[in-house]
Amino acid sequence: MAANEDAELEEFIRSAGGAETEGEDDGGGLDLTTLLAVARKSLPWMVLLIALGVTAAWLFLRYTPSIYKSTSTIKIDEKTEAGVLGLGALGDAVEQKQSLNKLSGEIELIKSDIIYRRLKDSLDLGVNYYVQGTVLETELYGNSPFRIAFEPLADAAYDQKISVQFSSSTRFRLSLPEQLGGETMEHTVGMPFTAAGFRMQLFLNQPQEISFPEGEYSFTINSNGALNAYFNKNLLVDIVNMDANTIGISFTDENPVKARAIVNKIDSVYLVEKLVRKQEQAARAMDYINEQLNENNQKLSQAEENMQAFVKRNGTYDVKGDVGMITSLLQQQELEREKIQEQIDMLNDLSKLVEQDRLTNRADGDVLQSLPALAEVKDGQLVSRIQELSDAQLDLKRALLSYQPGATTAMQTKEQTIADLKKIVRQLLRKNQQLAQKQLAKFDAKRAELEGRLRQLPEKQTEQARLQRPLELYEKYNLTMMDSKIQYGISMAGATADFQILSPASVAERISPVKPMIYAIGLAIGIVLGLGLIAVRYLMHNTVTNIRELERNTGAAVLGVIPTYEKEKMAVSKLVVDRNPKSAISEAIRSIRTNLEFMASSKKKRLISITSTISGEGKTFVTVNLAGIIAASDQRVIVLDLDMRKPKVNLAFDAENVKGISTILIEKHSWQECIQHTSLPTLDFISAGPTPPNPSELILSPRFDELITQLHEHYDVVMIDTPPVGLVTDGILIMRKADVPIYIVRANYSKKSFLKNINKLMRVNGFTKLTTILNDAKTTGSYGYGYGYGYGYGYGQGYYEDTPAQKGLAGRLRKRFS
Repeated sequence: MAANEDAELEEFIRSAGGAETEGEDDGGGLDLTTLLAVARKSLPWMVLLIALGVTAAWLFLRYTPSIYKSTSTIKIDEKTEAGVLGLGALGDAVEQKQSLNKLSGEIELIKSDIIYRRLKDSLDLGVNYYVQGTVLETELYGNSPFRIAFEPLADAAYDQKISVQFSSSTRFRLSLPEQLGGETMEHTVGMPFTAAGFRMQLFLNQPQEISFPEGEYSFTINSNGALNAYFNKNLLVDIVNMDANTIGISFTDENPVKARAIVNKIDSVYLVEKLVRKQEQAARAMDYINEQLNENNQKLSQAEENMQAFVKRNGTYDVKGDVGMITSLLQQQELEREKIQEQIDMLNDLSKLVEQDRLTNRADGDVLQSLPALAEVKDGQLVSRIQELSDAQLDLKRALLSYQPGATTAMQTKEQTIADLKKIVRQLLRKNQQLAQKQLAKFDAKRAELEGRLRQLPEKQTEQARLQRPLELYEKYNLTMMDSKIQYGISMAGATADFQILSPASVAERISPVKPMIYAIGLAIGIVLGLGLIAVRYLMHNTVTNIRELERNTGAAVLGVIPTYEKEKMAVSKLVVDRNPKSAISEAIRSIRTNLEFMASSKKKRLISITSTISGEGKTFVTVNLAGIIAASDQRVIVLDLDMRKPKVNLAFDAENVKGISTILIEKHSWQECIQHTSLPTLDFISAGPTPPNPSELILSPRFDELITQLHEHYDVVMIDTPPVGLVTDGILIMRKADVPIYIVRANYSKKSFLKNINKLMRVNGFTKLTTILNDAKTTGSYGYGYGYGYGYGYGQGYYEDTPAQKGLAGRLRKRFS
C-alpha cells in the first residue's frame, strides 16, 4: 500500500513539474528567507568544515618536512686594458663585444656537470645518512654518529636505503630493502663486509667508550645520476642585476646546514673553474683562428688563379652584364612587337565593322568616339575615308526612314557612294595590314638574332658564377678571421678576470611550508566547502519551509500558520485544542478562525472544505482542530469525513467507522443515525463509513447535495475533510460546492512543485476563494512562526503553556540551529 502511494506521489510530482504554463509565476529568483534558513541550519556543518580545514592545515605543517634556502651573490667583472696599449677607441668597441652581459652562459656553467663533479669531489655527498623520528625521517649532514666507507663492486646497487640499528658500541644490524632481498645481517664496527654490491666499512664518529647510538638509522649510497638530478632540482641560479653583472646562487634542501655548505662550495669551485676555462678558451680560440686563416689563404689563392684563367679565355669580366643587356633588348623588342600586333588586331576588327556597316551607333556619327583605337592609326587618309563612310552610312539610315532602298535616284546615289567608299577603305585597310605584317616580321627576325646570342651566354655565365662564389666567400671569410684575430688578441692581452663574492652563503632560511599561508588556505578551503554546502543544500531544497515561500509561489490567500505540535507524539491526528486552550497552536487556529470570518462574513451558514496535495500534510489534523476552535465560539459545527478511501476523522475522535457518509449516500442510514458527538457540546462529526468502490460517483449524486442542505438546517458550519486532490479528483468536486476551500501545505514536507497544483486549481476550476494554511511550521526566532499571521505578537517563545523550555547551552544551541 505504501509503495503504491509513493508511486502515485512521484507521478504527481512529475506531472506537476510539467504543468506550468506561460504566465504562471514559478517563484523564480533568489529566496533570501529560504537561503538564510538553509544557512542557519548549515552553520554547524560550516563551522565543522572550517575546523577540519584548519586541522588539516595543522596536520600538513606537522608532518610536512620543512624546506630551507641558502643564497649568495657573485659579481663577475671583466676589465680590459686596451687603453693602456694605445688602442682606446678599439678597446671600447672590443669591450662592447665582450660577453659581459651574456650572463646566461655563466649560469649554464654553474649548473653544468663540471661544477657538479667538483662539488662531489669537494663535499662528502656520496652517502646520505638518516635517522627515523616519530613520523618523519631526518637527514643527518655533518652530525651523523657513524660513517660508511665503500667501494663499489660489479653489481653495486646505488640509491637504495639500507637500515642500520646498533646493538652495542661494537655491533650493529644491517637490513637491506625488499628490492635487494630484505636480508638482515650482523656486523662488527670497523670490520669490512660486503652488502648490496659494495665492499663497506662502518665507523663510529665518537669514541667507542661512549654509549652506542640508539634509534633507527639508515643510509643511501648515491649514484652520479641521482646527485645530478638532486643538484638540478634544488639549485637555482639567476641574474640579479644585468648592469652590475651580478648572479644570485641559491640552494634548497630539507637540511639547512647542507644547503649552506653546498652554496659556499659552489662559489669557490665556480671561481676556480672559470679561471681555468678562460685560459683554455683563449688558447683554443687563437689556435683555431690561425688554423682557419692558413686554410682559407690557400683556398683564396686557388680561386684567384681560376678566375684569371677564365677572363683570359673568354675576354670579358662581366658575362652576367652581357646577359642583362640582351635581356633588356629582348624586352624592348617584345613591347614594340605587342604594339604592332595590337594594331593588326585593330585593323582586322575595323575590316569586320566596315563589312557589317557597324562603324558607329552614335547619332552624331563621330567614329573616333565609338572607336578610340582609330586615333592610333598613322594613315590619315584611312581615317578620313572611314569618317566619310560612317557619315554616308548615317545619312543612308536617315533616308531609309522615309524611302525604300533604291526607290529614288537619290537613294541609288547614296547607296553607290557607300559602295565606292567601302572599296576605297578596303584597299587602304589591306595596305596598312600588309605594312604592319612586314614590321612584325622584322621584329621577329631581330628577336631570333638576340635569342641566338643569349643561348651562347649561359655556359659562360654559369662558369663565371661558379668561379666567383668561392672567390667572394674566401675573401670575406679571410677579412673576418683577420679582424677577429686582431680584436681577440687585443682583448685577451688586456683582460684580467676579477671575481667577487658580494655576499657569502647565508644561514639557510625556512621557505616552505609557510605557516600563515597554509592556515589561510585551510581556512579558505573550509569556508569554500561550507559555502558550497549551503549552495548545494539551497539548490536541492525542494520543500516549502516558510510562509514567504508559500506567498511567493501561489496566488491563493494565506489564512495563517499552524506551528509544530511538540507537546506529545501522535500516531494519528487528534483533537488537541480542547485540552490545550492556551497553547500556541490553539492561538494560531483562533487566528485562522478570525480570518475565516472575513472570508465568508456575509453567510451565516458556511461550508468549508479542507484538502491537500497528498496524504500526510495534516488536513485531518487541521480539520478537527479548526472545527474545535469554531465550535468553542458557540457555533454548531459538524465535520464530514469524505476521504472514504483513507478515513481518519473517526481516529481523531477515537470513534468507530461502522457507518457514515458512504452508507448515507446509498440511503442505508440517515444522517441522524450516523451523527457522533465529541467532548465539545457544539461539535459533531460523521465518519466516512465503509469504503465504497465508487466514491466519486457518490459525491456527484443528488443525495450529497440534499445531505449538505439538511445539515445546514441544524449546523452553522459544515467542515469537510476531503481526499488529497493530487491523487484523486473527489476533493475537486467538493471544493466546487464549498464557500471557503482551504488547501493545506505542510512545512518541510510538501514539495514546492505541489504549489503549482494550487495555481492550476485556481486557474482551471476558477477557485478564486481558495485559501492556504501552512501547517507544522518550525519556529524561526523569538517572535513566533512567521511575520504577521494570527499570533506573531512578539510575546516570546515562553508565552504559551506548551512551549518547551530549552535547558542548558546544548539545548539553546539545538534550538538556534534547528
